[in-house]
Amino acid sequence: MELLRQRRSVRQFEPRPIEPDKVDLLEEAVLRSPSSRNLDPWAFVFVQDKTLLKALSEAKPHGAAFLKDAALGVVICGDESVSDVWIEDCSIASILTQCAAQSLGLGSCWIQIRRRQRPDGTPAEDYIRNVLQLPPHLHVESIIAVGYPARQPEPIPRSQLKDDRIRRDQWQNDAAKGE
Repeated sequence: MELLRQRRSVRQFEPRPIEPDKVDLLEEAVLRSPSSRNLDPWAFVFVQDKTLLKALSEAKPHGAAFLKDAALGVVICGDESVSDVWIEDCSIASILTQCAAQSLGLGSCWIQIRRRQRPDGTPAEDYIRNVLQLPPHLHVESIIAVGYPARQPEPIPRSQLKDDRIRRDQWQNDAAKGE
């Protein structure tokens, strides 16, 4: 539970690389990601090259610029010909990457790519496909920016969590909460 309490989106990173042994552990973590029927429809590109990180940070107009300052970008790809739930499987791999990063003392932030566009209206996925020379059968779900946090956001206190989003047994109209 403590890992979940501490994990927050980090968009400001220290200008230092991640040790190779930690990158190896992140690679192992994503490969341990569960998938529907164990089909593993995902593939990952670990990007540490600063020129490529800068190019990837320009994939969409909002919510990706901070990637240029990260030490690592984990590009989460899926193959729809392997599984009809590749999006869900890639989403699981994405959050698992974030949890693994947190456990290693690293910060991370999810950058949504699927169904996002560039300023000219072309898909962000097509831009990334070109930058990374991805094969045509792979779709890009997300990029997880990873690095040492320049500052660690404070955990959200338990009292500020949205308890009204939880129901027990059945969805009931709760008059006490004004619903």
